[in-house]
Amino acid sequence: MKKIDLRSDTVTVPTQEMREAMASAEVGDDVYGEDPTVNKLEEVTAEKVGKEAGLFVTSGTQGNLIALLAHCSKGDGAILGADCHIYNYEGGGIAAIAGVLPLLVDDTGGIMSKESVKKWCRPHNVHFAPARLLCLENTHNRQGGNAVSPSVFREVAEAAKAEGLSVHLDGARIFNAAVAWGVDVKEYTTAVDTVQLCLSKGLGAPVGSVLCGPKDFIEKARHWRKRLGGGMRQAGVIAACGLIAVEKMVDRLEEDHKNAALLAELLEEGGLHVEKPDKRTNMVYFVVKGEESKVEELTKRCAARGVLFNALSKGRFRLVTHLWVTEKDVREAAKIIIEEAAAC
Repeated sequence: MKKIDLRSDTVTVPTQEMREAMASAEVGDDVYGEDPTVNKLEEVTAEKVGKEAGLFVTSGTQGNLIALLAHCSKGDGAILGADCHIYNYEGGGIAAIAGVLPLLVDDTGGIMSKESVKKWCRPHNVHFAPARLLCLENTHNRQGGNAVSPSVFREVAEAAKAEGLSVHLDGARIFNAAVAWGVDVKEYTTAVDTVQLCLSKGLGAPVGSVLCGPKDFIEKARHWRKRLGGGMRQAGVIAACGLIAVEKMVDRLEEDHKNAALLAELLEEGGLHVEKPDKRTNMVYFVVKGEESKVEELTKRCAARGVLFNALSKGRFRLVTHLWVTEKDVREAAKIIIEEAAAC
């Protein structure tokens, strides 16, 4: 039985071209700065997002944590969306390791308002943790994979800078946002000081992210990467896949978006409640109501028929299209989900 894996775009495996690039990659010791493939990946990615320098890191979570550590001192505040990935899904590293206080705001729709950011930019007072950083997320995972428009995104980032804040973008899927809106990724990334982007999601690489920003910031970040145990040696073997990801895999994200749109349409036609973000990318969230025990078993019943996906909360489920999901897979998955949901 074929498995249709819609749990996440992190389940992608490297393409044949990536495997061949791994085998032939020129390598060196990256902690010494001597891995030519890593160096090229950092340079190419930084140029693509309009930044001076880049740093190859093991994951998006590590890239975001390094950004927090390099931007802030212990006891500083970082303004975050209450639904953002950094706050909800990164193991509490912002508190446990960075010692940074989350200053939470409503990010319904994928981004907070300018006014909510300004409310945390309070006058100096010994009682307050000073706000130093605004963290944005685009696309926004918990908000349906919504791609925030370039104009709204830039407006909020500029409002934060006007208040003296630095701005970091958790751009794990920032290329999805750019493709969805039909713009160059720099429309987003030049609005922020630093950006972390994942190679291992829709771009199809097996591992890694790149943190980009000014040269002096990246040098500071490189020190934090070492402190966190993230210094890799002959990492060119995996950086070779990252190069293919950023140079060749961006345009094909449109196919994932089309498949997600089709999946949403089919589920809705089948009577399911499908959430409608302002700008859908490669995610579909749907809600099932019914007998609680049966709803909780929905993922298991579908998995038994070869369709894998996750529940994000009681009755709310997420489907993610990616490189290894075809239109045929989407149609088959929708059929199975509708049939099993009807039993709830």
